[in-house]
Amino acid sequence: MRRIFPSFLVLILLAACASPSPDNVKTTFQTSQGWRPTLDNRADAVMVYGVGGNPGSAQGGSLEERLASWRARGYETHFMTGIAWGNYKDYFTGEWDGRQHLDEGQVNAAGDTLWHGPMVPYIVPTENYLRYFKERHIKRVIDAGVDHIFLEEPEFWQAAGYSESFKREWTAFYGTPWRPQEASPEAAYLTAKLKYHLYYRALDQAFTYAKEYGRSLGRDVRCYVPTHSLINYTQWQIVSPEASLASLPCVDGYIAQVWTGTSRVPNRYGGVYRERVFETAFLEYGCMVSMTAPTGRRIWLLTDPIEDRPRDWEDFRRNYQATFTAQLLYPQVDSYEIMPWPERIYERLYPVSPGSDAKSRIPADYASMMQVMTHALQQMPAAPARPSRVSVLMANSLMFQRDSSLSGFFGLALPLLKRGCPVGITHLENLGYERALEGVDALLMTYSNMKPLDPAAHSHLASWVRNGGNLVYCATDTDPFQRVEEWWNSGENAFAAPSDHLFGLLGLPAGVAEGQYPVGRGSLTVLRQDPSDFVLADGGEKPLLEAVERCIGPLETGNALVLERGPYRIVAVMDESPVDTPFVAEGCLIDLYDPALPVYTRREVPPGSQALFYDVARSGKAPRILAAASRAYEEKRSRRGFSYLCKGPADTYNVTRILLPSAPSAITVAGQPVGASVVADDASGTVARWDPSSCTLFLRFPNSPDGVPVTIGW
Repeated sequence: MRRIFPSFLVLILLAACASPSPDNVKTTFQTSQGWRPTLDNRADAVMVYGVGGNPGSAQGGSLEERLASWRARGYETHFMTGIAWGNYKDYFTGEWDGRQHLDEGQVNAAGDTLWHGPMVPYIVPTENYLRYFKERHIKRVIDAGVDHIFLEEPEFWQAAGYSESFKREWTAFYGTPWRPQEASPEAAYLTAKLKYHLYYRALDQAFTYAKEYGRSLGRDVRCYVPTHSLINYTQWQIVSPEASLASLPCVDGYIAQVWTGTSRVPNRYGGVYRERVFETAFLEYGCMVSMTAPTGRRIWLLTDPIEDRPRDWEDFRRNYQATFTAQLLYPQVDSYEIMPWPERIYERLYPVSPGSDAKSRIPADYASMMQVMTHALQQMPAAPARPSRVSVLMANSLMFQRDSSLSGFFGLALPLLKRGCPVGITHLENLGYERALEGVDALLMTYSNMKPLDPAAHSHLASWVRNGGNLVYCATDTDPFQRVEEWWNSGENAFAAPSDHLFGLLGLPAGVAEGQYPVGRGSLTVLRQDPSDFVLADGGEKPLLEAVERCIGPLETGNALVLERGPYRIVAVMDESPVDTPFVAEGCLIDLYDPALPVYTRREVPPGSQALFYDVARSGKAPRILAAASRAYEEKRSRRGFSYLCKGPADTYNVTRILLPSAPSAITVAGQPVGASVVADDASGTVARWDPSSCTLFLRFPNSPDGVPVTIGW
């Protein structure tokens, strides 16, 4: 995921030790570096990046040395690299097979190669490139003892498609001479469809090889795709296989690459064009979760405490909190990539505040808060998926029509989400799975910004409607992509629009007029409006909301999404909603977004903000660590005491709140007594505060990757 160019060397530790079972990996992260104290965030696993590292960064050792350095610290070691770009200079310069392959970069209409970095082009994945990739990279990784391979970001830019290598692929795929995509909507559609196919083929071949080679060694190699959401790729005008990969037998799952940089892309609602980071992140995670939910494939959800573009620490923190909250609202997922590139998070300099010229490394309180989040994710329980009675249909072909504003999609989703309805997402490509529409009462769809790639999806939709589903179709069916040469208007079919084929299966005429029609035990509602109308003007969503209510009854009017996962209470309160009141949380609650870990009995969460609380009343039996900016090992409990060893990154502070059966009589940190007073603050930077109302002890002291022993008596 994304570029990084640090320039420091690392000390490599070559010893090996036991690491967690891959089946127990809840938390992971990616880095091109070998282990060093400032990067030791104590996740379960690390995805070591690139056989040759990450382009432009000093790696501090070979792949094998970097893997060994993390194993020596107890990490499960996995491997990640890019499939569309990477440190593959030996291929492009001819070192691999004796001839240069710079003509296999993605090229735009001006004849310029699209570069990810110096000598790192975005790639047209030819068969020859795939042979190189398997031989030089996949094989070496498996030989190095790695059984989990993550090939990220299968990306083909919409602006590309003009290289000689792409033209050759066009002729081989379509059997016709290449056409420039600007020639017609059909040429643009076919260009995107080919780009989609090329990376579908690339991942299929790379992962199939990985599994077959692993089996030849008696090992089970697992293969995953870290990828942006379909929402983001459409907004950023990138084509990728997305949901179709979930059906490949060689793909075991995904990482949902959602972070501030993807979620801050502005969109329209109520006629206002602006960033809506929480709402966009919620829909992005939903888009990714729905790709795997019907298939049973595994998924990790990513957040990033910073982002690619330079911002200030205040901006980073505010938006990290928004995206972090959004991911927690999908309780069926309890696996997370806690951060990408810790080397830039912990060690780079960024502005200290908006407009400031002063720069600093990550502020101490933000680092502590971020590590409290890591601890929370390691403890976060899974729960049944929250019901989404209303869902929006999406398809990979959104990327083919170049609707970068995505107002058609947001027009269906935001009016419901802004009212506190946890609107779901369903992928057209997954409709063949029995669970694809499980729990959905009303499905919203349009073909104004996407098209079905085959007719099978319509059979599944028609069956679902006849068995009691309510389909709301919103489109004028007049966009030029309705007329591209595809299955609905070729061969035995002569439909003017793909929706006419669906209407026919529902027993209705082509071009059916606006209205609601009973179909079996369900219904079809047709709105002859483009769904972008629902967000382009204030109040424009009224026809959509009325149509949904005719299908499923009155919608709740609120502005908050609230979810409990074990002792954790997740709250997101939206602005621009029918009500403009704060959400009031009550109980004995630890505020996890505050690195002081304060305890409240009542807390207001205003519109436009989020909160994450730990409910002490649901914490279980004392003594117990409730929240911490470290990871605890060797926990020991007795009738009169509690001890443990905690580990965290160097140059950061650990903050911890611990439930105790009674007030402490003795506290020792790193072998030094802290004192048993109600408030203690010693010269070493150690803070101890006892809160009798919650029976919790707050501790703050410097972290160490080698471990800090803590002993508490009462």
